[in-house]
Amino acid sequence: MALVNVVNMAVLDNPAPFLSPFSFEITFECLQPLEDDLEWKVMYVGQADNSTKDQVLDEILVGPVPVGINKFILQADAPDTSQIPESDILGVTVVLVTCSYREKEFVRIGYYVNNEYAEPYDPEKGPPSPLDVSKVRRAILAEKPRVTRFPIQWGDKDEPVEEPPAQTEAEGQREGSVEGKMLEEAKGMALDDMVAGDDAEEYEEEEDDVSVEGRDMMMDDVAMGNSNTAIAVE
Repeated sequence: MALVNVVNMAVLDNPAPFLSPFSFEITFECLQPLEDDLEWKVMYVGQADNSTKDQVLDEILVGPVPVGINKFILQADAPDTSQIPESDILGVTVVLVTCSYREKEFVRIGYYVNNEYAEPYDPEKGPPSPLDVSKVRRAILAEKPRVTRFPIQWGDKDEPVEEPPAQTEAEGQREGSVEGKMLEEAKGMALDDMVAGDDAEEYEEEEDDVSVEGRDMMMDDVAMGNSNTAIAVE
């Protein structure tokens, strides 16, 4: 049983200029006292077919974590455009928020991101090159998070845990990963198509440990009446 569950994640300041920080308001529930801090990380997928272009935008330690409902804001700088091929700056990509305990990731939340050039340009010629990144707008598809959970060991190191099957991927490939599946599904789709509705096939649950939470991650303010909002962030 997971001792920490993400119950809501709100994307703040969305849409925004490409160079603006990412900002997420995260609400999670802690069921039992934890001996160690939680590590939260924000990652940006820089190139669809090459995971070596992924960037860790920020990683923080949160703790000590009180039992109950906790809330904090996780903010991360925009990606370094010098590390992204210019041809991959515009279009659909993925931003990931992950959480780990004792260096073991137990939840990964992925969002589609659509980057568009804000000024008119000739569709046949494409946006100006070199690209003026200050004129790029970022829109996160906040209504459709893809949530993947992983079983980990929370307590005694001798406690048995069912490990997920090992993946043997060549360096730079992302076959089988949650972001890889999201990018594969996004090929040839406009962002409007991704918001098609709750019954769209591309968002159907595929495995027991994968769910599209959306409304399921939401929590009424009434239920959060005794929430702990003061969390140390290192």
